[in-house]
Amino acid sequence: MPTNNAVSRAKRLGSGASIIAFPLMLLFGFALHPNFFDYSSVADVPTWASEFRGSFQFHFGHLLVLLAVPLIIVAALRCMELATGKGEWWGFIGGVLGIFGAVVLAVDKGALTLVLTAFDTLPDSEFQAIYPALQVLLDQRGWLWIVRFLALLPFGFAILTIGLVKARVIGWAQATVVVIGLALLLAPDIEIVNTTGAFLLSVGLLPLGFREMRGELPPRGENA
Repeated sequence: MPTNNAVSRAKRLGSGASIIAFPLMLLFGFALHPNFFDYSSVADVPTWASEFRGSFQFHFGHLLVLLAVPLIIVAALRCMELATGKGEWWGFIGGVLGIFGAVVLAVDKGALTLVLTAFDTLPDSEFQAIYPALQVLLDQRGWLWIVRFLALLPFGFAILTIGLVKARVIGWAQATVVVIGLALLLAPDIEIVNTTGAFLLSVGLLPLGFREMRGELPPRGENA
């Protein structure tokens, strides 16, 4: 039926666009960080505050990463579907872990980014009075320990990528670029390393996304 064909085409274009867009959003989100070449981890509130307070660049970059989460989930679901045959279990396990990690990424950026924009509205005298509250955020106290599971995102996508190789959707050369990029995303808050990882991830995934948009990949529901 024409309607079904139109819906299938919309789904294909949407999943292809998601595979293309999410690594690019991560790339620009990381690249916008104010202290791009700083290799040190932030451990004190004054240093952290100097990075984010009044910085549209900081907040917009993190917002891009947050908005990439739905696209990451769409891309993971489509890649799970493509990982058939020998890659089916790899795709399933990797996809589940990757999607869980994506949800944790949304938690991380929601708690540690969007909240900061509210604090930005305080005058300096009141802002300095909330330093203890900022410190517990920075130390990930309370239930914020959940954000440590963020590592499941690149780990899960690496397993999913192996599933795509075993299903003969992509080759080992392309998969290697993707996995190296994912490994670099594990570096905590080192923006130049994260940006390099997102760049490699883009190089590896964009061809897959364009193939999906052109209809060159197996349609939904078709086994390899």
